[in-house]
Amino acid sequence: MWTAVRARLGIVVLLFALAAVAWWATAARMANMDGGPGTDLGTLGWFIGIWVVMMAAMMFPSVAPTVALYARMKRDRDALAPLVFTTGYLAAWGAAGVAAYGIFRLGRALLGDELMWDSGGRWLAGGTLLVAALYELTPLKNVCLSKCRSPLGHLMGSWRDGRVGALRMGGGHGAWCLGCCWALMAALFALGVMSLAWMAIVAGVIALEKILPYRRVATYGTAAFLVLLAIGVLAFPESVPGLTLPGGMTMMG
Repeated sequence: MWTAVRARLGIVVLLFALAAVAWWATAARMANMDGGPGTDLGTLGWFIGIWVVMMAAMMFPSVAPTVALYARMKRDRDALAPLVFTTGYLAAWGAAGVAAYGIFRLGRALLGDELMWDSGGRWLAGGTLLVAALYELTPLKNVCLSKCRSPLGHLMGSWRDGRVGALRMGGGHGAWCLGCCWALMAALFALGVMSLAWMAIVAGVIALEKILPYRRVATYGTAAFLVLLAIGVLAFPESVPGLTLPGGMTMMG
């Protein structure tokens, strides 16, 4: 019994350690980069590389309890299966990164200079934040967040044996998590996807939504926060703390 408990605790510690390394690697890669809205994402390979590391940094702490639960439910002693589950989870977020990159490039190709901050960029950023706020209040958000907060039912209903099964289950849980958090990630793009500060804030919001006792308090609080940010970005962006405006100036508030 105690051996199994120590093994699950080891999984949680490992995921937190990997998240810490990912935060360090992300900070190193983002040094001296433009952290404002509309930052160019570079080549697809470069972006996906840093995106996967970012997702490990942001999401591993909040998914660690689910991975530990998966390890507890397993009947065999395959020590690698929880890591395979985590790989499937991360792959779902990697696929989301590819989609985000495609949307970014398509928008640039179709709209070009219309996306500049002084043209339509500010309105796009503010509108994205408002959409993210509205999504917090939708039934779909509620369902997806429920799966993330209480994953036991999903794990039991989608159980697959073996490492391939672990990969599929991790990907399935990642899909629910993506359904829960995609709008918050869109908000991160609106505020500056290469900003370490906004990364930390969004990661904190995601974690709070998953662990706060009252789910509605978390989602309504997040929605209110996003609305306030949208108002700030649209009305007085120079006063939004941590927002890097075109020209390289970061507002400290």
